[in-house]
Amino acid sequence: MSGFKNPGFSDRLGTAAEAKKALLEKFRARPGAADPEVAERLVAREATRAARDARRAEKKAAKEAAEALRKAEAKRLEEERIAREAAEVAEAERNELTLKAQQKAARDARYAARKARRK
Repeated sequence: MSGFKNPGFSDRLGTAAEAKKALLEKFRARPGAADPEVAERLVAREATRAARDARRAEKKAAKEAAEALRKAEAKRLEEERIAREAAEVAEAERNELTLKAQQKAARDARYAARKARRK
């Protein structure tokens, strides 16, 4: 009824040896480096590798150019910010000087009025 046969140790050794022989024959049957198909595949692989390297180089160059532009833009914005802050500081100093001049003029006017009242 059942077709199961309990293999012995020698049967298992024989089966393993047959599998190793089949694998060795399969390896030996592969075409060598002198085969035109193998040469074509190698050329195709090399062309693909060269194209991939060219794309990587282009991508790297584009990335470096974008980074340079980003740094230039950041530098320009920083210079604008510094100039704006310097202008704000100058405006604040000018306003402060104007306020001090007005306060001094008012103080001098009060002093002059006081002197005029005494005479």
